[in-house]
Amino acid sequence: MTALRPPRPVLPSVVLETERLRLRAFIEDDIDDVYASCSDPGLQAWLPLPRPDAPYTRADAEQWCREIAPGMRTGGEGQQWAVTLRDGGRLVGAVGLVRVMWQAMNSEIGYWAAPGERGRGHITEAVVAVSRWALDQGFQRLEIKAAPRNTASRRVAEKAGFTLEGVERGAMPLHGGRRTDLAVYGLLPADLRDRPPAH
Repeated sequence: MTALRPPRPVLPSVVLETERLRLRAFIEDDIDDVYASCSDPGLQAWLPLPRPDAPYTRADAEQWCREIAPGMRTGGEGQQWAVTLRDGGRLVGAVGLVRVMWQAMNSEIGYWAAPGERGRGHITEAVVAVSRWALDQGFQRLEIKAAPRNTASRRVAEKAGFTLEGVERGAMPLHGGRRTDLAVYGLLPADLRDRPPAH
């Protein structure tokens, strides 16, 4: 007889706000924007959604907004936020806690930016908000992983205060039967405590 696993903790449903952004749950009205963003070739080059060698469809966006994103939180797997502008509410990207390891209190942060919103610092701002909130919830280690040639994603990790720790070789499949290494960045509570105050 197999032992029943204890239920996984569920993160609180929260809205996070920064100077320019409101991070909230995905809703029905986000479907078209999620579809436009996640089917974009620039995003698909580094995030083969919904899986390698499968095209991203509007049905995938519907499933994300209606089932997958909310189900991650209620299933204890993590949390996803739609990154929107406080002024006007436009969707500019997504950020989430994924692959939560509750026993170790570790999690990975994943993110993407909408095609017309890249290079404006929105995702860095969102990652800072989510990472600091997660550490306040008791997480002891956060990771960001990005392909070595995905310079935009790596810049987000570095600007958000994460430290490059190494490379996982051949760690992620891409479209076209290719694989990429992943640069691994980490953030610990002590990193923020030990950092000198900004002037």
